[in-house]
Amino acid sequence: MKYQLLLVLFLTLNLGFAQDKKQTLKTQIVETSCGQCQFGMEGHGCELAVRIEGKSYFVDGTSIDSHGDAHAVDGFCSKIRKAEVVGTIVKDRFVVASFKLLPNK
Repeated sequence: MKYQLLLVLFLTLNLGFAQDKKQTLKTQIVETSCGQCQFGMEGHGCELAVRIEGKSYFVDGTSIDSHGDAHAVDGFCSKIRKAEVVGTIVKDRFVVASFKLLPNK
């Protein structure tokens, strides 16, 4: 009986993880900038963030300095830009699989 209960528990947990992994990642255009300077997020200095459907998320998988000087005239601390991204939200952070900064208009 003890082993049956453990097996049921294991299968239940395993199915939950399998469903999370099946989440389809889609390409989307988002606003991106410095979370602290432009999106008013609480943080520990300048950090890259994206805004998806009106909510801001700090980014994991790329950094603010990977896309030029954040403090330049057109940098992330000075203006909000657009990016084409692929990723998922995990624990209130956007984990990026692909991040392509779009040209300024």
